[in-house]
Amino acid sequence: MRKWILISLVAIVAIAAWAMALRVAVAAHSIAAEFDTAAALAEIAPRAQATIVYDRNGRPAFSFFAEQRVDVPLDRVSPHVVRAVTAVEDRRFFSHHGIDPPRVLAATWRNLRAGRIVQGGSTITQQLARASQLSPVRTYRRKMREVLLAARIEEQYTKPQILEEYLNTVYFGGGLYGIEAASRGYFGKSAVDLQPEEAALLAAVVRSPSKDAPFVAPDRALRRRDLVLRLMREQGKLTDAQFRLALATPIAERATRPTGRSSVLAGGGSPSGLYFQEAIRRHLVALVGSDKMLRGGLRVYSTYDPSLQREAERTVTTRITEIARRRRAAKDLQGGLVAMDPRSGDVLALVGGRDFNASSFNRATQAHRQAGSAFKPIIYAAALERGYAPGTILSDLDTPIDSGTAQWLPSGGHERSEYTLRRALKVSSNRAAAQLLQQVGVSTAVYYAERLGIQSGLPMVPSLALGTGEVTLLELTAAYSAFANQGLVAAPRFITRIENAQGTPIYEAPERHTQAVSPTTAFLMSSMLADVLSSGTGTAARAAGFPPAGRGQDGHDRRVRRRLVHRIHPAPARGHLVRPRSARAHHA
Repeated sequence: MRKWILISLVAIVAIAAWAMALRVAVAAHSIAAEFDTAAALAEIAPRAQATIVYDRNGRPAFSFFAEQRVDVPLDRVSPHVVRAVTAVEDRRFFSHHGIDPPRVLAATWRNLRAGRIVQGGSTITQQLARASQLSPVRTYRRKMREVLLAARIEEQYTKPQILEEYLNTVYFGGGLYGIEAASRGYFGKSAVDLQPEEAALLAAVVRSPSKDAPFVAPDRALRRRDLVLRLMREQGKLTDAQFRLALATPIAERATRPTGRSSVLAGGGSPSGLYFQEAIRRHLVALVGSDKMLRGGLRVYSTYDPSLQREAERTVTTRITEIARRRRAAKDLQGGLVAMDPRSGDVLALVGGRDFNASSFNRATQAHRQAGSAFKPIIYAAALERGYAPGTILSDLDTPIDSGTAQWLPSGGHERSEYTLRRALKVSSNRAAAQLLQQVGVSTAVYYAERLGIQSGLPMVPSLALGTGEVTLLELTAAYSAFANQGLVAAPRFITRIENAQGTPIYEAPERHTQAVSPTTAFLMSSMLADVLSSGTGTAARAAGFPPAGRGQDGHDRRVRRRLVHRIHPAPARGHLVRPRSARAHHA
C-alpha cells in the first residue's frame, strides 16, 4: 500500500512539474510574441484631427471632425499643464523608463487585496500606449502588452515627445480630444495661456472625464482640481502664493455649462453661417473626400465674412417677417441671399433659407427658380453687345409675338407701344423685353447668359424674356457681377487655399475671370440699372439702403461696386395668348 501511495505522489509531482513547464513554455512564447507585437506598435500612429475653416480675415470660423482635436507642439502648451499632469498622473515621469516600479508595487498590492484589477499604476507612457494601440478593458494580458509597448516607446522617443503625444491624445470629455481642444472648450483660450487653476482642472478630468468633468459634476470637479493643486504644491511645482491664489479661484462659468463645446475649435459654436458652412463642406468633400476632411487636420482658408453673414441673415429674416405680416395667408416662406465680391468672385455671405436646422436645403445654390424680371438685364446686355444703344427705340410693342402655336402678348403694369431701351428697363416693361429678345434672338441671349456664368439649361422660348428659365441665385449673382467689374465675370469662389496638417498647401483656387461683355456694355448696363434704382421699379430697394451703382458718396460707390448683393423674388411669367381672329390679326 505504501509503495502505491509513494508512486502516486511521484506521479502527481511529475504531472504538476510537466504542467508548470508547459505553462512556462507557453508564457515564454507569448512574451516573445508580445515583444514582436510591441515593436510593431511602438510607432505612434497619427490621430484624427479636426479640419478648421478660417474666414477671410484669418480667424477660425467652422470646423469638421470625427474627433475634435488639433495637435499643438509642447512649446505651445503652458508649463502649468505639464506640472499639473505629471503631478497627478506620473510624478516620476522624467526619471523612469516607461514603468514606475514603486507605483506598480503599490497598485499590485491593492489589486491582490481586492481580488481584481482596481488600479493600474500606469505611467504616462503606459497610458499613451493604451490610448494609441490597446483596448481599455482591464486584463492581465493587456497589462503585459501595455508594459512592453511602453518600454518600446521609451526606446524610440524622448520624454518631451512622449509628453507631447500624450497631451494631444488624451480625452477630456465633452467631445474634446487633446489639450488644445480642451483648453478652448473649457476656457475659450489656447493651451499656451492656461493658468495654474485651469491646468489643474484639466489634469483632474483626465482620470474619468465622464464623471469628473465640471459640466457633469462641478463640485466633484472642484475637489479633484484642488487635490491636483495640493499635489503640485507638495511636489514643489507651485509656490505657496500661487497655490493660495489658484485655490481661491472658482471654476470658470463657461467650463460648467453642459453645452457649447460642439464647435470650439472654430469660434465657439456660433449658430451663424450654417448654410455657408454646409456649402464649404460640400466643396471639401468634392476636393479631398469626407475622410480626409474629418480626420486630416486640414487648414481651409475661405472667403467667409462673419459680420456680413450676420447682417445677411438678419436681412432675410426681417424681410420674410415683413412679407408674412403683410400677407397673412402666406406660410412657409423662404428666402435666399448671396453677397459676392464682383472683382474676385469671393462669396462673402450666403443665406439658403430662414432656418438651417429646419431645412438644410440651400435655396441660394441648390434651388433652381424662375429668375423673373431679374433675367431682363441679360437680354439688354446681349442687345448692347450687338450694337444697340440705351437710346435705341423699341416700337410696335402692342404687336403680338408668334410663339409657334399662338400669338403671345405679355401683360404688365408698365406697357406702352414705344420705349427706349433705357426707359424700358427702368420700368421693367415685359413687352419691350419680349420684343427685344425676338430682335436679338433667343440663341444669342442664351449665349450671353452662358458667358455671364449661367450654367443651368435655359428654354429656347419667347417667354424667356420674362425669366421663365430656372437658374440658381448664385449663378444670377455672378452674372450681375460683370456689370460692376468692367464686363469681367469672376467664377464664384468659397475656398482660396487648403493646407495639410503640416502647413503645406495642397490646393490653391486662383481667381478665374471671363470677359463676358465689353467694358462699354458693362458701363452702360450699370448706368441703366442705376436708373432702375433711382426712379424706376427698384426705388423700394434704394429706400431700403441700396444706392445706385456708381452714385454713392464719400467712396460708398466703390464699396457697393466691390460687394454686389442680389436677392431673387421668383414670380411666374405674366401674359396672355392672343389667338388670331382674322388674316389681318394673324399678320400683325
